[in-house]
Amino acid sequence: MEQNKGILMDSGTNELEIVEFTIGNSKFGINVIKVREIINPLPITQVPRSHKNIEGIIELRGEVLPVVDVAATIGFPPSDEPQYDKYIVTEFNNTKMVFHVHTVTQIHRISWSQIEKPNEMYQGLETQITGVVKHNNEMILLLDFEKIVVEINTETAISKKKLKLHETREVSKKPIFIAEDSPLLRTLIKDTLKEAGYVNTSFFENGQELLDELTSIKASDKIIEDEVKLIVTDIEMPQMDGHHLTKRIKEDQVLQKVPVIVFSSLITDSLRHKGEQVGADAQVSKPEIGELVELIDKLIL
Repeated sequence: MEQNKGILMDSGTNELEIVEFTIGNSKFGINVIKVREIINPLPITQVPRSHKNIEGIIELRGEVLPVVDVAATIGFPPSDEPQYDKYIVTEFNNTKMVFHVHTVTQIHRISWSQIEKPNEMYQGLETQITGVVKHNNEMILLLDFEKIVVEINTETAISKKKLKLHETREVSKKPIFIAEDSPLLRTLIKDTLKEAGYVNTSFFENGQELLDELTSIKASDKIIEDEVKLIVTDIEMPQMDGHHLTKRIKEDQVLQKVPVIVFSSLITDSLRHKGEQVGADAQVSKPEIGELVELIDKLIL
C-alpha cells in the first residue's frame, strides 16, 4: 500500500481513498494517506503504567511502535475472532503508531462531498468521528485518529505553549481566512493567532465555504487582496478538502494572488509533494503552531 500512495490519487481532485475496517459489527474508515501498511498482529511487549488504551509496543523492521487498542478506545468489546485481527500502521502529525482493529475489508474511493459531518444528536459518537460516509446502503464512520492520539499523548496537540513569543508584537488587522473543520482546533488557532497579533481572522468549516466566500468577494468587484491577505487550510475536511481548495484558488487569475498555507497532520516528507502540485505557498504539519505563525509573518508582512 505504501508504494501506491501518490500514484492512485492525484492531488486536488477532491477525492480520497479510505481503508474500511471493522470493530465489532460497525464499519469504520481511515484515509489511505495516513496508512503505511496493514499487517497481521505481532508479539506485543507490555509497558508498565502506560495509557489504558495502549496495548504495548511492537518491533517492526527495527522501529519500536506503540499499539493502540481501537475497540477499547471507542468503548467497544474486544474481538470475537482475534485470529482475524489486523494492525494498521500509520504516520501522521509526524508520529508513527499502530492501531489494532478487528478486520480490514476493502478500500473505497470517494469524494469529500459524500462525507457528512456528524450531527450534534450523536453525542458520544461526535467526540470520536469526523464524518459519515453512506456506501451501499451502509454507513462507514470516519474515526478521529488525531483525537485518539492526543488523548494518549497531549504533547501531540496544538498548544499555545508551543508559540514562543520573545517580544511584544504589534496588532495586525490584515484579514486571514482559515478553513478548519474541527471546532476545537478553530478555537485554538484563533486564540493562538490573536496572541501573535493577528486579530482579524475568519473561519470556515470546510474548503467549499471558504471558496464560496472568495467567489462572492470576486463577484462584488472588490479588490481581493484588500479582503483577504492570506489563507490557511487544513487538508481533511468534508465537502471540499484543502488540496482541492488550493488548486481552485491557484487556477484562478484573480484569487491566485493570495498566499495559501496548508496546515495539516498529513504534511510528511513523503506527502509534501501533494501540496506542491496544487500550488501551496507553504506547508506546515500540525501541531507546529509556532512554525505556522512564522510562515504567516513571512508571507503577510
